[in-house]
Amino acid sequence: MVGVVRRYLKVSEPMGQSILLVGHCGVDGPRLQRDISAGVPGSEVVRVNSSGDLAERLSEGRADLLLVNREPVGFEGDGMDIVREVLAKHPETRVMLVSDLEEAQEEAVAAGAMRGFGKRLMGTKELVEEVERGLGGDR
Repeated sequence: MVGVVRRYLKVSEPMGQSILLVGHCGVDGPRLQRDISAGVPGSEVVRVNSSGDLAERLSEGRADLLLVNREPVGFEGDGMDIVREVLAKHPETRVMLVSDLEEAQEEAVAAGAMRGFGKRLMGTKELVEEVERGLGGDR
């Protein structure tokens, strides 16, 4: 499967950065993790499915980019609640909402997040390009 993903995704130079997949389900989470790991070699892609684990990683500075699911699994509230809480406590954190809904993206940007992307990009080179934009900080 990695060979198939590599065929569709642009393989970048290793960046050595930590990407947290926040609240993604048991189907989409592993797929995002696999796609991003294949497309951004050298980065650590970690699934986070609890508020406690997220808080611990943020307090230790162990996150270069958060990809927050609009409808998170394992969290109370929705993805926007996570975006707002994270940015209130850690305003320097790079956060992108994962949602295909334009209104949700606009709300996330208004709250201080970077413009995110939708799950429709999974398995495409555009997914890696969006993650690289997030890691590079282009808002």
